[in-house]
Amino acid sequence: MTFNEFKTIIEEQFPEVTHLQMEQFRKMEGLYREWNAKINVVSRKDIDELYRHHVLHSLAIAAYVKTAMPDVYDRLRGEGPYSVAEPLKILDLGTGGGFPGIPLAVIFPHARFTLCDSIGKKIIVASEVCKGIGLENAVTVNARAESLPETFDFIVSRAVTALENFMPWVKGKYNDGILYLKGGDLDEEIAQAMAKFKMRKGSVHIWPISKWTSDPFFEEKKVIFIEK
Repeated sequence: MTFNEFKTIIEEQFPEVTHLQMEQFRKMEGLYREWNAKINVVSRKDIDELYRHHVLHSLAIAAYVKTAMPDVYDRLRGEGPYSVAEPLKILDLGTGGGFPGIPLAVIFPHARFTLCDSIGKKIIVASEVCKGIGLENAVTVNARAESLPETFDFIVSRAVTALENFMPWVKGKYNDGILYLKGGDLDEEIAQAMAKFKMRKGSVHIWPISKWTSDPFFEEKKVIFIEK
């Protein structure tokens, strides 16, 4: 997927995106190519599909929020009455080179993002990309979730581990919910997590990304929303 192909999709799905935001998306490719040559955070064969496999995939969370939680979407963007509201705080746990946090921080300029990873060299890449695109609403942290002192409104993450491993890492760290990108058959994984952590019935929502895009790459991929 070229940037122009990506741009066409974003203009259709998120028409409220500004020229400045689109420029931030455009700059990502050059920065990731440059930094990936130094510190490998995206597979060599995958870098040519940066916009499809990484940026657009990250933005599936924004698409879900826009569809299922329009008030939260407006607040994340600081639109309407939310322009003077306190920004929501989002933790991207296991961000790697900055996914899904960096694309989400671009599209949600009114929110405050913390991009966290325990691997220092990955955080270097995320930090430099943030700097290179002029992203002012994101900070990077080389740490484990358990060591973070603050609580966030939402936690986002992309297939870091199985949910039964992930949930203990974020216990007591969020107020509203978790937005998790995962692929494949998730029924057993979710059932095990719900039983192990006594999650209430109806608190886990699975949204196939294929509802948003017909691109075959996303056919088996989902957004999982776990309510607090």
